[in-house]
Amino acid sequence: MTAAAVKLVRGSNTSLGELLPILGTVVVGFGWKVIEGKGPIAEIVPSAIVCNAAGLALSDEHLVFFNQLATPDGAVEYVQGDEEQIEVDLAAIPEDVDKLVFVVYADPDLRQPGNFGAVRNAYLRICDRSGAEMVRYDIEDSSDIDVTAMIFGEIYRHRDTWKVRAVGQGYKTGLTGVAKDFGVTI
Repeated sequence: MTAAAVKLVRGSNTSLGELLPILGTVVVGFGWKVIEGKGPIAEIVPSAIVCNAAGLALSDEHLVFFNQLATPDGAVEYVQGDEEQIEVDLAAIPEDVDKLVFVVYADPDLRQPGNFGAVRNAYLRICDRSGAEMVRYDIEDSSDIDVTAMIFGEIYRHRDTWKVRAVGQGYKTGLTGVAKDFGVTI
């Protein structure tokens, strides 16, 4: 029998080391429902930013999404599943990486204007390689039509292990604002 997944709320965290004693590959899954209306439907896109201790991306190549499928070292990789998934090989993450930030944004190039006003039932979940859910964060529904990007959560180093934090921080400046905050050129 598998243990129940740890349920997180905004701002809370849990240790991956306690849930997965031998740290290897985890799968970060994203999901949501977009309520259809008469206008354009937002195209929601998940991504991961691999950051140093200063909270900045190691390089532009450390933003993983559908047009850049993996980091140069292959430790973080975009794959299909849920709505979308990103595989993270925690054992292969270089020592200069402090955290991985998981951002979901409304693609500004498709179906303008895109926002989170119609996004419901969004979640971030961390699974082991078998697909067993270990951690889940159900993002609080937001009908804020000004939010065009959101940090769902992050995996970060804490002493000698990795932890997961539920963030749920919306951006009204979209992917451009996220890129600026994390030092990525898009």
